[in-house]
Amino acid sequence: MNRLVVALPALLALVLGGFFLWGLNPERDPNAVPSARIAEPVPEFVLPAVGGTGTPGLSAEDLRTTGEPVLVNVFASWCVPCRAEHAVLTGFVVQEGVRLMGINYQDKPEDAANWLSSLGNPYERIGSDLEGRVGIDWAISGVPETFVVDGSGVVVFRYVGPIIALDAQAKVRAAIEAAKGQR
Repeated sequence: MNRLVVALPALLALVLGGFFLWGLNPERDPNAVPSARIAEPVPEFVLPAVGGTGTPGLSAEDLRTTGEPVLVNVFASWCVPCRAEHAVLTGFVVQEGVRLMGINYQDKPEDAANWLSSLGNPYERIGSDLEGRVGIDWAISGVPETFVVDGSGVVVFRYVGPIIALDAQAKVRAAIEAAKGQR
Protein backbone atom coordinates (compact mmCIF):
# COMPACT_ATOMS: atom_id res chain seq x y z
CA MET A 1 0.00 0.00 0.00
CA ASN A 2 2.88 2.38 0.77
CA ARG A 3 4.34 1.82 -2.68
CA LEU A 4 1.01 2.77 -4.27
CA VAL A 5 0.83 5.97 -2.24
CA VAL A 6 4.37 6.89 -3.35
CA ALA A 7 3.88 5.84 -7.00
CA LEU A 8 0.52 7.55 -7.53
CA PRO A 9 1.79 11.17 -7.35
CA ALA A 10 4.75 10.28 -9.58
CA LEU A 11 2.43 8.67 -12.14
CA LEU A 12 0.10 11.65 -12.01
CA ALA A 13 3.03 14.06 -12.52
CA LEU A 14 4.23 11.99 -15.47
CA VAL A 15 0.81 12.02 -17.16
CA LEU A 16 0.31 15.76 -16.59
CA GLY A 17 3.85 16.46 -17.81
CA GLY A 18 3.11 14.52 -21.00
CA PHE A 19 0.00 16.61 -21.68
CA PHE A 20 1.99 19.79 -20.98
CA LEU A 21 4.72 18.82 -23.44
CA TRP A 22 2.14 17.85 -26.04
CA GLY A 23 0.53 21.30 -25.65
CA LEU A 24 3.88 23.04 -26.17
CA ASN A 25 4.50 21.30 -29.48
CA PRO A 26 5.25 24.11 -31.96
CA GLU A 27 3.69 22.13 -34.79
CA ARG A 28 0.27 22.29 -33.14
CA ASP A 29 -1.80 24.86 -34.98
CA PRO A 30 -4.81 26.40 -33.18
CA ASN A 31 -6.40 26.94 -36.59
CA ALA A 32 -6.39 23.19 -37.12
CA VAL A 33 -9.27 23.01 -34.65
CA PRO A 34 -12.31 22.75 -36.89
CA SER A 35 -14.99 25.40 -36.61
CA ALA A 36 -18.64 24.48 -36.48
CA ARG A 37 -19.27 27.51 -38.70
CA ILE A 38 -17.25 26.50 -41.77
CA ALA A 39 -19.54 25.93 -44.79
CA GLU A 40 -22.50 27.15 -42.74
CA PRO A 41 -24.46 30.38 -43.10
CA VAL A 42 -23.57 33.11 -40.64
CA PRO A 43 -25.67 32.81 -37.50
CA GLU A 44 -28.70 35.06 -37.14
CA PHE A 45 -27.81 38.19 -35.21
CA VAL A 46 -28.38 41.92 -35.04
CA LEU A 47 -25.84 44.01 -33.15
CA PRO A 48 -26.08 47.72 -32.38
CA ALA A 49 -23.36 50.10 -33.45
CA VAL A 50 -20.45 50.85 -31.15
CA GLY A 51 -21.35 54.32 -29.91
CA GLY A 52 -18.91 57.09 -30.69
CA THR A 53 -17.43 55.49 -33.82
CA GLY A 54 -19.83 56.80 -36.45
CA THR A 55 -19.83 53.28 -37.91
CA PRO A 56 -23.15 51.43 -38.38
CA GLY A 57 -23.96 48.25 -36.45
CA LEU A 58 -23.78 44.76 -37.94
CA SER A 59 -26.29 42.01 -38.66
CA ALA A 60 -26.38 38.67 -40.42
CA GLU A 61 -28.37 40.32 -43.21
CA ASP A 62 -25.47 42.73 -43.83
CA LEU A 63 -23.19 39.75 -44.45
CA ARG A 64 -25.64 37.88 -46.70
CA THR A 65 -26.15 40.75 -49.11
CA THR A 66 -22.61 41.91 -49.87
CA GLY A 67 -22.27 39.98 -53.12
CA GLU A 68 -18.55 39.67 -52.40
CA PRO A 69 -16.34 38.16 -49.71
CA VAL A 70 -15.82 40.08 -46.48
CA LEU A 71 -13.60 39.66 -43.46
CA VAL A 72 -15.39 39.55 -40.12
CA ASN A 73 -12.95 40.34 -37.33
CA VAL A 74 -13.84 39.70 -33.69
CA PHE A 75 -11.84 42.11 -31.54
CA ALA A 76 -11.76 44.06 -28.28
CA SER A 77 -9.89 47.10 -27.01
CA TRP A 78 -8.60 45.10 -24.02
CA CYS A 79 -7.04 42.49 -26.35
CA VAL A 80 -3.29 43.05 -26.86
CA PRO A 81 -3.06 40.74 -29.93
CA CYS A 82 -5.97 42.68 -31.47
CA ARG A 83 -3.87 45.83 -31.28
CA ALA A 84 -0.97 43.98 -32.92
CA GLU A 85 -3.08 42.86 -35.89
CA HIS A 86 -4.93 46.16 -36.36
CA ALA A 87 -2.35 47.61 -38.77
CA VAL A 88 -2.54 44.45 -40.90
CA LEU A 89 -6.33 44.65 -41.10
CA THR A 90 -6.09 48.33 -41.99
CA GLY A 91 -3.62 47.42 -44.75
CA PHE A 92 -6.02 44.83 -46.14
CA VAL A 93 -8.69 47.53 -46.41
CA VAL A 94 -6.57 50.46 -47.62
CA GLN A 95 -4.09 48.69 -49.89
CA GLU A 96 -6.06 45.68 -51.10
CA GLY A 97 -9.68 46.86 -51.04
CA VAL A 98 -10.86 44.12 -48.66
CA ARG A 99 -14.22 44.76 -47.03
CA LEU A 100 -13.87 44.49 -43.25
CA MET A 101 -16.68 44.12 -40.73
CA GLY A 102 -16.16 43.93 -36.98
CA ILE A 103 -17.69 42.37 -33.93
CA ASN A 104 -16.55 44.22 -30.82
CA TYR A 105 -16.57 41.43 -28.24
CA GLN A 106 -17.40 42.02 -24.56
CA ASP A 107 -15.99 45.52 -24.62
CA LYS A 108 -17.22 48.81 -23.20
CA PRO A 109 -18.38 50.93 -26.16
CA GLU A 110 -16.45 53.98 -24.94
CA ASP A 111 -13.24 51.93 -24.68
CA ALA A 112 -13.75 50.55 -28.19
CA ALA A 113 -14.47 54.03 -29.57
CA ASN A 114 -11.32 55.45 -27.96
CA TRP A 115 -9.25 52.51 -29.22
CA LEU A 116 -10.51 52.98 -32.78
CA SER A 117 -10.05 56.73 -32.55
CA SER A 118 -6.38 56.31 -31.64
CA LEU A 119 -5.57 53.45 -34.06
CA GLY A 120 -7.92 54.34 -36.92
CA ASN A 121 -11.16 52.68 -37.90
CA PRO A 122 -10.90 50.43 -40.97
CA TYR A 123 -14.27 48.76 -40.33
CA GLU A 124 -17.21 49.27 -42.66
CA ARG A 125 -19.60 48.12 -39.93
CA ILE A 126 -19.05 47.20 -36.29
CA GLY A 127 -21.52 45.45 -34.02
CA SER A 128 -21.25 45.72 -30.25
CA ASP A 129 -21.46 42.26 -28.68
CA LEU A 130 -21.39 43.53 -25.12
CA GLU A 131 -22.68 40.32 -23.53
CA GLY A 132 -20.77 37.94 -25.84
CA ARG A 133 -23.82 36.01 -27.04
CA VAL A 134 -23.10 36.55 -30.74
CA GLY A 135 -19.50 35.43 -30.18
CA ILE A 136 -20.90 32.19 -28.79
CA ASP A 137 -23.13 31.81 -31.85
CA TRP A 138 -20.05 32.28 -34.07
CA ALA A 139 -18.29 29.59 -31.96
CA ILE A 140 -15.31 31.80 -31.25
CA SER A 141 -12.65 30.52 -28.89
CA GLY A 142 -11.28 33.96 -28.02
CA VAL A 143 -10.16 37.21 -29.57
CA PRO A 144 -8.92 38.03 -32.06
CA GLU A 145 -10.58 35.69 -34.45
CA THR A 146 -11.26 36.39 -38.12
CA PHE A 147 -13.66 34.80 -40.57
CA VAL A 148 -13.98 35.01 -44.34
CA VAL A 149 -17.63 35.12 -45.35
CA ASP A 150 -18.52 34.65 -49.01
CA GLY A 151 -20.88 36.99 -50.86
CA SER A 152 -23.95 34.97 -49.93
CA GLY A 153 -23.24 34.89 -46.19
CA VAL A 154 -21.56 31.50 -45.82
CA VAL A 155 -18.52 31.20 -43.56
CA VAL A 156 -15.70 29.73 -45.66
CA PHE A 157 -12.62 30.29 -43.49
CA ARG A 158 -11.64 30.95 -39.88
CA TYR A 159 -8.35 32.16 -38.46
CA VAL A 160 -7.72 32.01 -34.72
CA GLY A 161 -5.32 34.57 -33.27
CA PRO A 162 -3.74 37.71 -34.64
CA ILE A 163 -3.10 37.90 -38.38
CA ILE A 164 0.41 39.30 -38.07
CA ALA A 165 2.70 36.63 -39.47
CA LEU A 166 3.20 36.63 -43.24
CA ASP A 167 1.93 33.05 -43.54
CA ALA A 168 -1.25 34.01 -41.64
CA GLN A 169 -1.79 36.94 -43.99
CA ALA A 170 -1.24 34.66 -46.98
CA LYS A 171 -3.83 32.19 -45.67
CA VAL A 172 -6.41 34.96 -45.28
CA ARG A 173 -5.68 36.36 -48.75
CA ALA A 174 -5.98 32.87 -50.26
CA ALA A 175 -9.32 32.33 -48.51
CA ILE A 176 -10.62 35.66 -49.82
CA GLU A 177 -9.52 34.80 -53.36
CA ALA A 178 -11.08 31.34 -53.13
CA ALA A 179 -14.34 32.92 -51.92
CA LYS A 180 -14.29 35.31 -54.90
CA GLY A 181 -14.07 32.29 -57.19
CA GLN A 182 -17.23 30.77 -55.68
CA ARG A 183 -19.53 33.41 -57.16
